[in-house]
Amino acid sequence: MIASLHGKLIAKDLNSAVVECGGVGMKCFVTGITAASLPALGNEVFLYTFLSVREDALDLYGFLTAQEMETFKLITSVNGVGAKIGLALLSQFQSDRLLLLIAGNDAKSLTAATGVGIKLAQRIVLELKDKVGVMAKEQGMEEIAAVGNAVAASNTGEAIEALASLGFSQSEASLAVGRLDPALPTDQLIKLALKSLSRRA
Repeated sequence: MIASLHGKLIAKDLNSAVVECGGVGMKCFVTGITAASLPALGNEVFLYTFLSVREDALDLYGFLTAQEMETFKLITSVNGVGAKIGLALLSQFQSDRLLLLIAGNDAKSLTAATGVGIKLAQRIVLELKDKVGVMAKEQGMEEIAAVGNAVAASNTGEAIEALASLGFSQSEASLAVGRLDPALPTDQLIKLALKSLSRRA
């Protein structure tokens, strides 16, 4: 398996990059965020890669960070979610933001990505929110782990739903409540979260 590419960038567009490694040009598909961060042609570049093997094609996908690659692999593990949707989501959202939306049960925000309808977004959240929580704990992503814990707890879940009904997005509400002590009663969580959200507005 091709785990990474390191060489001269000889071609790029909004969806792909060609890296010359030992005289061979290796083309890989990239997210919009990675494409925008690539250096000028002729400069050296390092990309983490994931090789997708299908009966009719071998497709290589390139990422600037290991986290972006792991998030892509996680997203495409959902039944019915292919590489096109994975790239669309990671072109719309930075990987940590995308993980935060999933942990916060915020399917609605995922529909901002091209080709992602509400039903698909809900399936992604449903299948991945627990996996994202485990991944966040393992990799020390404390904010994402806290959001996942807040959504799972009953009183914090009620506070999040109350804030969402006031017009805040699910991820905003989850993030604000996730920073608070989960032992607090629901009404106290709502008050403190509202203060936090009003300061950030």
